[in-house]
Amino acid sequence: MQFWYSRSWIAWLLCPFSLLFWLITTVRRALFRLNLLKSYRASIPVVIVGNLSVGGNGKTPAVIWLVQELTKCGLNVGVISRGYGSKAKNYPLLVTPTSDPIEAGDEPVLIATRTQAPVCISPNRQQAIECLLQHAKCDVIISDDGLQHYKLQRDFELVIMDAERGLGNGFLLPSGPLRELPSRLKNVDIIITNGSENQYSDAIMTLKPQYAVNLVTKAQRPLNEFSQATAIAGIGNPPRFFTMLQQHGIQLMETQAFQDHQSFSPELFAKFDKNRPLLMTEKDAVKCMTFAEEHWWYVPVTTEIQGEKAQQFIQKIVQKCGQKM
Repeated sequence: MQFWYSRSWIAWLLCPFSLLFWLITTVRRALFRLNLLKSYRASIPVVIVGNLSVGGNGKTPAVIWLVQELTKCGLNVGVISRGYGSKAKNYPLLVTPTSDPIEAGDEPVLIATRTQAPVCISPNRQQAIECLLQHAKCDVIISDDGLQHYKLQRDFELVIMDAERGLGNGFLLPSGPLRELPSRLKNVDIIITNGSENQYSDAIMTLKPQYAVNLVTKAQRPLNEFSQATAIAGIGNPPRFFTMLQQHGIQLMETQAFQDHQSFSPELFAKFDKNRPLLMTEKDAVKCMTFAEEHWWYVPVTTEIQGEKAQQFIQKIVQKCGQKM
């Protein structure tokens, strides 16, 4: 929603609905705080990776980075997710790199592929955690999203934020992009901004691509070898992907932004020039493998998070897990 990033007349017109949204969410959170609504405490530490605003903030790369960093520290890490967009017949569902992304969801399959960590999806996060603990040895659970899911108790909270868009116009849904007021940020453990620094930054996340991978042959090719290409993206913030490619000297002859978690079919690609490389995100690629063509490439990114507070955050988790181990 473009008006979420300015205080236009549309945003002001919707303010009564935002007030109602604030009232409902505030009362609900208070009921959990007073133990009038039941919440679940896992037997091992839980880390929430979430955001205050809707839209593509870079949460999945942050989850992958956190899993990899904690694994380097010797911890056995499990990941749970609601599995947005998944169409599994039964939940909870254990997700592996070979899982069907239509059944398991694109982001859980990507996380499992990149980290090799055990992943479980379910709208009921308690079920997801208990399923993981039954099937894998875990020292810590990372919840992909769920900052506002107060039914799940947590030990740590990491907020990921798009540095450029920030908190938009500062209004709650539907007047703005926020699920909670900006004051909520005072209670989280760390705020990581994606792309650059802003007034909220505790640490900065940079996504660095180096090469593209062919969906059919699995061959790798440096990005600087692509002079012209078509680019598609079905993520929360497609322009960020297109800009990244252009910054690597690639002339984009055609771009197509799809909805986040878009379900792909061969028909959606029929209009694109087959004589030109087609570049997509790794998240999109997991849904296109079964019908990919030889001129299709995906661009994996390496997540780098800079800042002393990021390493301090990792150490706090390790120390907490050490008390449980």
